[in-house]
Amino acid sequence: MSAYLYLVKGREKSLLRRHPWIFSKGVERVEGTPIDGDIVEIYSSEGKWLARGAWSASSQIRARVWTFDKEEQVNLDFFIRRLKDAQASRDELIRRQGLTGYRLCAAESDGLPGLTIDRYGDFLVCQILSAGAEFQRELITQALRTLYPECSIYERSDVAVRKKEGLKERVGVIHGATPSEPVVIEENNGVKILVDIMGGHKTGFYLDQRDNRLTAAKYTHGKRVLNCFCYTGGFGVYALKGGAKEVINVDLSQNALDLARQNAELNGLDTRHTQFVRHDVFKLLREYRERGEQFDVIVLDPPKFAENKAQLLGACRGYKDINMLAFQLLAPGGVLLTYSCSGLMEQSLFQKIVADAALDAGRDAQILELLSQASDHPIGTAYPEGFYLKGLAVRAR
Repeated sequence: MSAYLYLVKGREKSLLRRHPWIFSKGVERVEGTPIDGDIVEIYSSEGKWLARGAWSASSQIRARVWTFDKEEQVNLDFFIRRLKDAQASRDELIRRQGLTGYRLCAAESDGLPGLTIDRYGDFLVCQILSAGAEFQRELITQALRTLYPECSIYERSDVAVRKKEGLKERVGVIHGATPSEPVVIEENNGVKILVDIMGGHKTGFYLDQRDNRLTAAKYTHGKRVLNCFCYTGGFGVYALKGGAKEVINVDLSQNALDLARQNAELNGLDTRHTQFVRHDVFKLLREYRERGEQFDVIVLDPPKFAENKAQLLGACRGYKDINMLAFQLLAPGGVLLTYSCSGLMEQSLFQKIVADAALDAGRDAQILELLSQASDHPIGTAYPEGFYLKGLAVRAR
């Protein structure tokens, strides 16, 4: 039996602009008894059909739109079409940059709400983060097996946001082999990276920073580089490839640091002047300041500081504190490469925080480049929330 969702008068405006979310306050009534993930037909308050979406009683986002085309049914062919289109949109990038690791599906920005898929060699790693995607899990798996018969499929839905959708976290093999060893991928025409699919952050690696890693290499020739929150050392690898005279990689995870060392060696880089330091970044930066240390290039790529609006003020304080410490450690003419992956952190706010941090550190600074996520992480024009990774290359005088 079909279910029908009717919007509060005036709330159809966002759907007419093709935004894929309907919040609880926008729902006037629901006819039928949909369970979480069920297909619902979405109508305006005046009874005009608007879209077809997935219901989620547990979430503040009560429905996520699958399609704005009344004739398009949500079935196996639907998922095959969407995934084929996502792949086609990335094929030229893959060819141009020699990628064997890339984001295949960027959820709402690829018309598949709540579904993220990263490809690492012959492994497809999925995050299923919405009730709708969970409900369609079998069809999604069938579509992937049809399009990528050579690939194993592994799930990394161990993300707290699933709780908001009434879902439990889940990890494991969906199809094929278990990725028990780190997988080697290539990016930017020959740079090799080891990816821990089972135990790494997110789906295993930060593919979104690919272009920014390449950008970092421009600033490192003959420089002393501090790579903070280094994870598996991606920025450190590029710093060495850029000709850095010294690189210090810092992270709290010993497993990540071990992979960082392996990544440098995998690329044939000289690590005699490279350190892999297990330490809390905030504390270490203060220790460096007390010792009067200086660096020519500092990379700040911290984890997400704000998961929701209630945490945004605290995140602003955290970003300001860590950027101020970095400015205090930069040599004259040094460059800070600083990032925020918090989707709630707007570009203008992040830029203001970094400017205030420079001011508090007593430094004049210039923004050299505005940086963002790699293009296999597209931003749907109707879905500005898809823009989450903000970065700045800043020179301190």
